Amino acid sequence: MYRFLLSRQWVTLTLVALLLVPTMIALGIWQMNRSEERSARNQLVTDALAADPVPVERLAAPGHAVTRAERYRTVTATGRFDTDAEVVVRRRVNADEEIGFHVLTPFVLDDGKMLLVNRGWIPADGPSQTAFPKVPAPPAGETTITGRLMPDETTEASGIKDLEGLPDRQIMLIDSEREAERLDADVLGGYVAQTGPEPKGGLPQQLGDPGKENAALNYAYAVQWWLFAAAVPVGWVVLARREARERTAKTGQDTDSGASDTAPAESAAV
Repeated sequence: MYRFLLSRQWVTLTLVALLLVPTMIALGIWQMNRSEERSARNQLVTDALAADPVPVERLAAPGHAVTRAERYRTVTATGRFDTDAEVVVRRRVNADEEIGFHVLTPFVLDDGKMLLVNRGWIPADGPSQTAFPKVPAPPAGETTITGRLMPDETTEASGIKDLEGLPDRQIMLIDSEREAERLDADVLGGYVAQTGPEPKGGLPQQLGDPGKENAALNYAYAVQWWLFAAAVPVGWVVLARREARERTAKTGQDTDSGASDTAPAESAAV
């Protein structure tokens, strides 16, 4: 009855089904891992934003790599902005997806060390892409700022290529070690995305709070893949049983037809 399962068509179908099931299970596990990673990241962001502000030098130091637990922590710093050493970071967008620059201004601390401060976004409205844009000035003299501590940017993490031969005072990625060489100073690792005080006139536009990743969506995808994996053997069984019924019905019809053809011949012979 099920001898047809040895046919080339059904052997191929069975092999495909056997391949699909573990593949779909693996995809579900991958999506579940992504969901857990995103949930953990969201919790880290929540905890970091809820933590009390601390002096930046309690978490950062020259050569220090900002850790995941330290990322987004609110820090404070007292010193003065050094606009003479200011640079802009190319190809950055604001909340409305408008292309412009981030303004990166060294902040000289009371002990002489420097902190890189991302003051926010400005539009690319200069006469050309090679010209240094007009940047609103920060507060003059000694001031206290607050912001979120961030790790150095890399191409692997951001997807932004670190191009060479850029116009003067323009960079692609914020790298504290490279800036330390340029400034010939002790620069704290990472940088700070400034959140206060707010700039006069609304520019630079300070960076918004980090958004939360949709971990629930990955969880739903995982369940979906596992349902697909369960559906494959069920579908295989349904198709096999339907094929068997159709073959049985066809065999019965052929038998009945053969019997009908034989009967008249026997009557004529009598």
